[in-house]
Amino acid sequence: MIHPKTELKFISEQIGYGVVATEMIPAGTITWALDDLDREFSPAKISKMNPLYQDILETYCYRNRKGNYVLCWDYGRFVNHSFKSNCLSTAYEFEIAIRDIQAGEELTNDYGYLNISEPFKGIDEGTRRKTVYPDDLLNHYEVWDKKLIKNFPKITEVEQPLKSLINEKLWNDIQAIIKGKKTMKSIKEIYFAG
Repeated sequence: MIHPKTELKFISEQIGYGVVATEMIPAGTITWALDDLDREFSPAKISKMNPLYQDILETYCYRNRKGNYVLCWDYGRFVNHSFKSNCLSTAYEFEIAIRDIQAGEELTNDYGYLNISEPFKGIDEGTRRKTVYPDDLLNHYEVWDKKLIKNFPKITEVEQPLKSLINEKLWNDIQAIIKGKKTMKSIKEIYFAG
């Protein structure tokens, strides 16, 4: 489920639609969490589907660590790629804001950690990276882990409208990580090696 203080907006002809903050979302806020309405499809199931559905799923899904395709039921499927993303996935099936996201600003992910099937060229944002590759997670996880470690302590400091989607055990683990009693799992753990 995507953060409730967002809306779907047309961004541009090149990008299409995207998810935009309707209010400021502070760093450390859970911006998306896997929920019971999101659907998971195995590659075998998709291979038996009508090509129309296959194309839709290839466009709007990400692949989890098992290699299954996950389709978000809400606006979450419209979060666009950026090499300078303001949201970042964790190994805990939720994403956090890694910097403050201003009202009117688009929420973005780096598709390099979404287990894409084929490389694609991103929009030139003046970054060294120009193309997203299926193995980006193996090559950039250390940089992403540092951003997560920096922002993880803020999780318990800011309002969390999606907290009800985080089970009690995971919330206790988050608190233990923040207190230094547990080590945060690396984002590398979400890599699908298929």
